[in-house]
Amino acid sequence: MFLDKLKHQLQQNPSLFIGEESAFRSAVLIPLVEVDGKWHILFEVRSMTMRKQPGDISFPGGRIDASDASPLAAALRETHEELGIDPNTVQVIGQLSPYIASSSFVTYPFVAVVDYKQIIDGYNKQEVEQVFTVPLDWLLQYEPYMHLVSIEPVPSLDFPFDKIVNGAQYQWRTRSMEEWFYDYEQYTIWGLTARILKYFIEKIR
Repeated sequence: MFLDKLKHQLQQNPSLFIGEESAFRSAVLIPLVEVDGKWHILFEVRSMTMRKQPGDISFPGGRIDASDASPLAAALRETHEELGIDPNTVQVIGQLSPYIASSSFVTYPFVAVVDYKQIIDGYNKQEVEQVFTVPLDWLLQYEPYMHLVSIEPVPSLDFPFDKIVNGAQYQWRTRSMEEWFYDYEQYTIWGLTARILKYFIEKIR
């Protein structure tokens, strides 16, 4: 009886990973647009007045609010707020695997076709400095380059070293993070956006 109940409980709403419920959760949309009869991916340049990451290149998207019914709903809401796209006109093609940067940060990417004319006429100048597109054919042929960033844990000043073996001499594991770069005309796409872009391009090659 106990095992049957336990099995049932474990099957209820399984998390993607331990800590997902308390992680910073965001959702982004990879917008496919048709330009002169060819498919492009649209990118935003974040406004220089933004508090976080001004001038960075990104996909539309942002934090998932408690009022959002799902990660997709959040991605559509953010796309509407940033680019002026009516969610009812968005044709969702599919969802990519989530990007789990750490147990405290996860991003859910979606791929969708959007109306380029709506964007040109109505994007939010307070959040978006400009928009630009990159031909999908170009991305399929381009080879991004990579640099490593070393990440080393730094315990807080009140960390209880007396509770662990080797105390302050504990050997923390360091790791290297891959940072990918795409150079297109005057733009450089890197960071989270480049990582998601690279995964998407590899999926459709």
